[in-house]
Amino acid sequence: MSWMSVLPPLVAIIVVFWRKEVIVALLLAIVTSELLLTLQGGESLLYTFIATIERIISVFGSAGNTRLLIFSLMVGALLAYIRESGGVAATVEALLKRGLGNTKRSASLMTVFTGIFVFIESNLSVLTAGILSRGLFEKLGMSRARLAYLIDSTSAPICILILLNGWGAYVLGMLDQQDLPGSSVATLWSTIPFNFYAIVTLIIVFYTAFSGRVHGPLRKVEEQPQEHQDIPEHAPSNSKARYMLVPLTVMVVGMVAFMFGTGGGDITQGDGSKSVLYATALACVVAYFMLLISRRNTHQQLVDTGFKGMSELLPLVSIVLLSLALGASLRELGTGTFLANIVGEYLPLFLIAPMLFLAGALISFTTGTSWGTFAILIPIAAPMILALDLPAPLLLAAVLGGGVFGDHCSPISDTTAVSALASGCDLLEHVRTQLPYALTAGGVTLVLYIVTSLIMI
Repeated sequence: MSWMSVLPPLVAIIVVFWRKEVIVALLLAIVTSELLLTLQGGESLLYTFIATIERIISVFGSAGNTRLLIFSLMVGALLAYIRESGGVAATVEALLKRGLGNTKRSASLMTVFTGIFVFIESNLSVLTAGILSRGLFEKLGMSRARLAYLIDSTSAPICILILLNGWGAYVLGMLDQQDLPGSSVATLWSTIPFNFYAIVTLIIVFYTAFSGRVHGPLRKVEEQPQEHQDIPEHAPSNSKARYMLVPLTVMVVGMVAFMFGTGGGDITQGDGSKSVLYATALACVVAYFMLLISRRNTHQQLVDTGFKGMSELLPLVSIVLLSLALGASLRELGTGTFLANIVGEYLPLFLIAPMLFLAGALISFTTGTSWGTFAILIPIAAPMILALDLPAPLLLAAVLGGGVFGDHCSPISDTTAVSALASGCDLLEHVRTQLPYALTAGGVTLVLYIVTSLIMI
């Protein structure tokens, strides 16, 4: 299908930035992809309509995808319970009384360190940091867009650097399938100092949190009057911080426990999609019973609150659903493989790592998935490492960093959607305000890969 395989993601990106409608953009991209597949298969063009519907339905054929969608809905119920309890306002007051988060700098740093501490799973990281900090950011007059940037740009980079999580296990599993010399574990750990994008991004995040300065579109958003969330100025007299902190603690601890359980005692082998769903469901149950036992709400009121919270997130869940469908369609179309060939066979050796980084960014940006990018590019990078005797840590780090870079820039990434969800920020506003930071980190990274390649190769 050659160059035509890039048409669907191009359609999505053009419509997103032209019409500012993500759902329409994703639907049109899926239709375009299915139209190309229909032509490729020699079937009637009328089949495109049915193929598009079936492609969306097929998302539920994957247990992991279904868990992600249910998790996204249950987050809505959890947020509604915490909001209904007054726990957010009570937690904000408690933190301020103890001198924690009483300035923009301390609140931002607390958000970043929360995201780093919860390195087990990227979605859990953004969710925990986002829920904990939303009230503080509003109280201090900081925008939801700033919060979305801080949690999104902390989670994936820290997950791909620490590696004692599902990310590490996933990449390790792919490395085991290659014939690279030495231990796969040792090779994976040796990528850390060369993962320049993750390192540079975290440096910029800490700069933003510590200095309090924001730039580009984010600065313009900060200068506007901030829309208030449904958080009262003072906590209700019968509310306590525990109505927020206990469910959050249950979710984080539960995630770690379920990672151990699903991994047979090895946290690096745990199932991230199962663990984050189980932990979120358990947190919802705990929040429900805490409110029920307090006699503040009846069972029926709590059921209505939970479903109302879910309904508020239906647009974002729909975006995640369509993103997953588009990703599956693009894989069948071969978009990622075509883009991977951009690397080429006749590049100067010192340009291979930079080009792998750019190819990873392009694939991740157009498909909305960093993990899918790893699956495409690692089998391409490994033979190049062996045939040309290139440093494996450098090339593999370029692939990993490129996947995260493209994911940070992509409006069709599920991680981007969850970050917007956790912070209460509009999805497109989050993409628009984070993009300059990601592009700056990406530009610095590209230069670092060129210089490092010239030294090492």
